[in-house]
Amino acid sequence: MTMTATGTTTATTEAALRQERFDRGMETLTRVDGEGGQRVVEALADINPELAHQVVAWGFGDVYSRPELAPRDRQLVTLGMLTALGGCEPQLEVHLNAALNVGLTPVEITEALLHAAVYCGFPKALNATFVAKKVFAERGLLPVTPA
Repeated sequence: MTMTATGTTTATTEAALRQERFDRGMETLTRVDGEGGQRVVEALADINPELAHQVVAWGFGDVYSRPELAPRDRQLVTLGMLTALGGCEPQLEVHLNAALNVGLTPVEITEALLHAAVYCGFPKALNATFVAKKVFAERGLLPVTPA
């Protein structure tokens, strides 16, 4: 621990910066994911609180909060990546809700999942589409009808 010119220790400064990143991340996470994001953080509290901290501080405080992409664009990219990865259905469910929260429509989402089939294959696109169907049903957004 070293003393800075202002009389604070580097540990204090690092702790303050860590908390600032977390606070910024929680504000972004809550705005985008609502209760879904909070549930993820709470679910990690007794098994890996540092992972929860990093998801919030780094993922949402440092990256997601950057102004270079609008939240709806970030969610569209995230949906494509989670679809391509496959096996991420719980995270896909959270981000489908987030996509709706930030202004993507069910038609835009299903079109993106159709587009993903070209690059990731039908099984992954189908799995993602069935997660979307669950989310849309929970929110009363079925049937999805293109304009």
